[in-house]
Amino acid sequence: MSGPLLAIRDLRAGYGATPVLHGVALEVPAGSVVAVLGANGAGKTTLLRAICGMADVQGEVKFDGRRIDALPTEEIARLGIAHVPEGRGTFHGLSVAENLALGASARRDRAAVPADLQRACGYFPRLRERMRQQAGTLSGGEQQMLAVARALMLRPRLLLLDEPSFGLAPLVVDEIFRIFRDIVERERVAILLVEQNAALALALADDACVLETGRVVASGPSATIANDAAVRRAYLGT
Repeated sequence: MSGPLLAIRDLRAGYGATPVLHGVALEVPAGSVVAVLGANGAGKTTLLRAICGMADVQGEVKFDGRRIDALPTEEIARLGIAHVPEGRGTFHGLSVAENLALGASARRDRAAVPADLQRACGYFPRLRERMRQQAGTLSGGEQQMLAVARALMLRPRLLLLDEPSFGLAPLVVDEIFRIFRDIVERERVAILLVEQNAALALALADDACVLETGRVVASGPSATIANDAAVRRAYLGT
């Protein structure tokens, strides 16, 4: 494959008559992590939802060179894009095992699912002990682990992560972000990461961009963004 795994050009997105994104351009290379920073209401969640076909969009979204901006959400998932929404999106009334099975429901290669279940649980060993437990009874950290493991059951090439540290204790956050790094290195999965903790996001990411009121106002290597004086004042408190 030549070019980026995900390429977004002049993306305008919103909900009905309410525009949120205004001409966003963004690239995610294969096997890389790109962080999206911005204040509440900047359009970060809408960006992820637009990629998944969950918002009204104009412009161009390409995945592995193929236009996906007119495809339904289910077909986008089948191509290898897994979305872990803010709030985790686990099905609280279902068991851990049932949640993981749902993660693989869009796949056609059913024979490979058992091996992928073992691999996902290898990243999150605590889930092995809780397979019959209702997801709603897990701790917040365990629910986040389940949400990511469920996404991995799709065998994705791109993970869209929306605020994965939200509401979690610092030690749990450190563990989960270490696992994200392992996933990228071992699986060559790319990650588009929306994260309020800018320091954490920039430490994980290869590249980053900053959204303000639906527009990209800065982008580049994460080290460059981290050293930008305006970014440091706004998001790093220095």
